[in-house]
Amino acid sequence: MAAKKAKKAHKKTLISAHDRELFRAEVEGITPITQDRAELPVVPVSRKKVKLKNLALETQRDNASDPFSDYYEPLLPEGTMSWVASGDQPYLAKQLRRGNFAPEMTLDLHGYTKVQAKRDLAAAIKLCVRDSLSCLCVIHGIGHGILRQQVPLWLAQHPEVRAFHQAPLEWGGHGALLVLLRSSHPLQDTFHR
Repeated sequence: MAAKKAKKAHKKTLISAHDRELFRAEVEGITPITQDRAELPVVPVSRKKVKLKNLALETQRDNASDPFSDYYEPLLPEGTMSWVASGDQPYLAKQLRRGNFAPEMTLDLHGYTKVQAKRDLAAAIKLCVRDSLSCLCVIHGIGHGILRQQVPLWLAQHPEVRAFHQAPLEWGGHGALLVLLRSSHPLQDTFHR
């Protein structure tokens, strides 16, 4: 039985004497590796820098705290997405549809989770209001996914949003919304051509 095992093992490692001699000639003088892992230098990071970075991230998150609720669902139309805040003129949706307002900033939410999209949408609106940008293009993507349904619901809840409408083809068509925001400068809240 031991002879059979030895014969099987020999078949698996059957190398000609010539090949064995060639191999030994090639590896002659080579020392075996004692460790197979690379030792990378550790770069020390001061705790103060880490704390400052974490504090900055927390401040940004707090500053962009979103006013959105997942439970509030305003009455929105089926089909072409369009909405105008109460107190604003209904013609704003028509102006957005015709492309009378060009987006001054674009937010692409492709591949985002619901939480990431909500956070970035709130931050983008806050940035637009701060920089007096009146029109934002929000790209949520085509399909029947969560963001396509949620983004209009979130926008209708935000106090800085005056109106939104499905974007014209040149700015994303069915996969995007043009959002008209309240401006910190009263003259910018007028009709643009």
